[in-house]
Amino acid sequence: MAPPRLRVAVDATPLVTLGGQRSGVGTFVAGALEALATRPELDVVAYALTFRGRKVWRHVLPPGARPVGIAVPARLVRATWLRSSWPPLELFAGRADVAHGTNFVAPPVRRGGAVATVHDLTPLRYPELVEADAAAYPSLVKAAVDRGAFVHTPSRYVAAEVVDLLGVPAERVVAVAHGTPPSASGDPVRGRAAAGAERYVLAVGTVEPRKAYPDLVRAFSPLAAGDPGLRLVVAGRHGWGSEAFDAAVAALPADIRSRVRATGWVPDGERNDLLAGAAVLAYPSLYEGFGLPPLEAMAAGVPVVATDAGSLSEVLGAAAPLVPVGDVDALAEALAGALALDGTGREAVVAAGRAHAASFTWEACAAGLAALYGRAAEASMPGR
Repeated sequence: MAPPRLRVAVDATPLVTLGGQRSGVGTFVAGALEALATRPELDVVAYALTFRGRKVWRHVLPPGARPVGIAVPARLVRATWLRSSWPPLELFAGRADVAHGTNFVAPPVRRGGAVATVHDLTPLRYPELVEADAAAYPSLVKAAVDRGAFVHTPSRYVAAEVVDLLGVPAERVVAVAHGTPPSASGDPVRGRAAAGAERYVLAVGTVEPRKAYPDLVRAFSPLAAGDPGLRLVVAGRHGWGSEAFDAAVAALPADIRSRVRATGWVPDGERNDLLAGAAVLAYPSLYEGFGLPPLEAMAAGVPVVATDAGSLSEVLGAAAPLVPVGDVDALAEALAGALALDGTGREAVVAAGRAHAASFTWEACAAGLAALYGRAAEASMPGR
């Protein structure tokens, strides 16, 4: 007789976009949840911590993940969970052997284990780079660990940070990498039309301080001066602190400034087209806990240039040149090298990137998470 399936309640809140602007955390939840739902040893259900998304969250779940319970206001329960174990998961989402808080916040569980995913520790490493809500995440993680939760991180780099900065015992922290989103068939012709250029450097992601797009603008300036057909396209919504990006663009000479395009948020189809048509993806971050966009670019056959920030050396390995954080000259030089690739040289870089991106699968992610769920459930049993 097969053993009973482990009932796992997964926080699906990051899937609620209220406008279509899915974050990297949302991409993780979508990929992991769909793969988890196919594992025969798991009974996967989903809950939500959202008030604004209470009418839509059940409709954005991937196949196989069943919604349970009622959506509860995130800010209210987070504030309560900092001080107590009320309300427990069972009160709003029913029984579970394990609760997985996919975005730092793991609910108290009366009879079961818990896992909290820590994507990065920006609030501790760079507190000036986060908004007020995110500043509470480390405290919420520590409160969950004090209640017995395990911690999942997407990289060994962040796992070490959780041990060093939060004081979580190493045996309760497990690194399981994300998968790479499947390569969508973007149209390079449409991408170049949207960019308004045959050759362009692309950056993908919210315009916010952690992404260091002002450095990219400054690195682009000497490249554009020597290449009249080159453009810079930044595809992502303007977040908090985007004024620094605007100021960097405004400081460019007029002829170069006109070749920088900030699209704002773009739907998935246009984003895929822009990726397909790009000459190179630039990822100049100050700090990263994983780094999905570079892997997406590699899967799409686009060379990548990134900074050696946080986990990026671990995640990207030798598949992309990495430059020191904040070194604008080195960034410009690496971008120039990628732009100069042609023929067999570019083919080799593209092939290596595709192979590297393909090594990150959601099936492997789900297998690692399932093993962690087993440990969390076992540790929660009486007498353990």
